[in-house]
Amino acid sequence: MQKQILAVLLITTFLLCVGPTLAAPKSELWQHWTENDPSSVLRVDHSAWDGLLKTYLVNGPDGVILVRYSRVSAADRSALNHYIRQLTQTAVSRLNRNEQKAFWINLYNALTVKIVLDHYPVKSIRDIDISPGLFSDGPWGKKLVSVEGEDISLDDIEHRILRPVWKDPRVHYGVNCASIGCPNLQPEAFTAENSDELLDKGAREFVNSPRGARIENGKLTVSSIYVWFESDFGGTDAGVIDHLKKFAQPDLRTRLENIDRISDNQYDWTLNEATGK
Repeated sequence: MQKQILAVLLITTFLLCVGPTLAAPKSELWQHWTENDPSSVLRVDHSAWDGLLKTYLVNGPDGVILVRYSRVSAADRSALNHYIRQLTQTAVSRLNRNEQKAFWINLYNALTVKIVLDHYPVKSIRDIDISPGLFSDGPWGKKLVSVEGEDISLDDIEHRILRPVWKDPRVHYGVNCASIGCPNLQPEAFTAENSDELLDKGAREFVNSPRGARIENGKLTVSSIYVWFESDFGGTDAGVIDHLKKFAQPDLRTRLENIDRISDNQYDWTLNEATGK
């Protein structure tokens, strides 16, 4: 029995040390969500979410957009819950692809903000250990809502729907995990019309910030996102660097020309909270 306990402790310690690198889910298609109607003119109303974002997001240091979680009123919490309920009642399979993409990004972000508010105050979203499993970390594995009769988690939205259906690495700049190290939560709702613009904007903001990529003494340090999900960014160091060049400002792009490998990666799981504002 003592050996078994020791083995569990060693495994736990190992997993905590290596962090989420090993736990980064693969892109595995959930076939149900490939259904869509290219001719559909149905539109999803995201105005309530847009209003909440404009009310509670502020610009922080180093270009990080922060959330005033402590200031969210009871009325606006109710509005957030109502918005999420409206999304869960949407016939997603009857939407066209552009509407679907905006739908899933907004649902992911709204659920993330709701989770933080439901457990606030917390120092990190990783402290909200509501996912199933002995070594659960954070809320990403928990089934949170039901859409078209299917129970869905944050992991499902990102790794079984957005990533495999669209195969667009920019979705990593759209979904926000409530952390300083994450690409910004955009200060407006995604829509079928603005998604490409917002994803490009999010990519430029992140790549050109120290959180995304920085070069010191000729060595490139990138966000751990590019390591965890390397397969989405070309599958190699060279692929990641090419991706960075696509969104890099001229100075960074020039410096990347002399880089052929990633030397290190980093990620800050501190809650993206606006304090004192």
